[in-house]
Amino acid sequence: MRFGILGTLEVVDDHERVVAVSARKQRALLTILLLHANEVVSADRLVEDLWSGAPPATADKGLQVHVSRLRRVLAAATQPGEERLLTEGSGYVLAVAAGELDSERFKRLVEEAGGLSSAGSFESAVEKLSEALALWRGGALSDFEYEEFAQAEIARLSELRVVALEQRVAAELELGRAGLLVGEVERLVREHPYRERLRGQLMLTLYRSGRQAEALEAYRDARRVLVEELGIEPSVELRELHDAILAQDASLTSSAQLVERPGQAVRGRGRLFPRAPRGRLGPTNLPPQPRALVGRARELSELRELLLANDRQIITLAG
Repeated sequence: MRFGILGTLEVVDDHERVVAVSARKQRALLTILLLHANEVVSADRLVEDLWSGAPPATADKGLQVHVSRLRRVLAAATQPGEERLLTEGSGYVLAVAAGELDSERFKRLVEEAGGLSSAGSFESAVEKLSEALALWRGGALSDFEYEEFAQAEIARLSELRVVALEQRVAAELELGRAGLLVGEVERLVREHPYRERLRGQLMLTLYRSGRQAEALEAYRDARRVLVEELGIEPSVELRELHDAILAQDASLTSSAQLVERPGQAVRGRGRLFPRAPRGRLGPTNLPPQPRALVGRARELSELRELLLANDRQIITLAG
């Protein structure tokens, strides 16, 4: 049997047939028990959650009725003698085997992908992450998105999904696929405008696609959103990435392009953008040619006014 909460509630039996759990209170009861799979949930807690903190006088009896009906539905979809919904003291427990709940499979696949990325197996990591993300059929617990009992798990699972998306983009970048990622990362940034890692990945994706000006514009847009809507400046890491793009830093070259032998993996550094390994670059004993200060017209104007209005020969700049 399989249970799905990465979307609307779904139950599928061992023969790949969808098990109908149609009554809303029964669906809510099953969902609450799935959120605490293999744990005893007290009757009082179930009453509180099912009736949103305002249970009627008949709530205890109503809970027993819903438990009895849900138990029959699950029993009809399982092997003879196999019990799924058990009574334990003054509560109930739903027996769920390993791999039966889609959210747990998703979490396991993402963890496995993280290990593969750490080992430099980026292609395998992408495959694992794609498999994990394919488990999503919509928003987590989407048929209970306004119920109090679902809020914490919706937030947790939604965060894990975005992390998985970021990890997949990072692995794809390590494989040198920047040109294929631009549209996807732009969409992700629109959906999650405050995620600085996604902002950095968009900048790097554009830069590696030969679109330096757009990469710098992506930073300006990120800074505008963060300053105007959250009142904060971009992180040090995002600012460093901006400066590296502005200077055309050779360390921004795709890791896949730095591989010396076909198929040899290069490990990332866990940053918004991976830097090239030391020793791969050419001689750098000459300073780079000075570049224009992009987006600093006001500051330059103030400096000129100070120099013209006074006898200052040295002005110290900070920041």
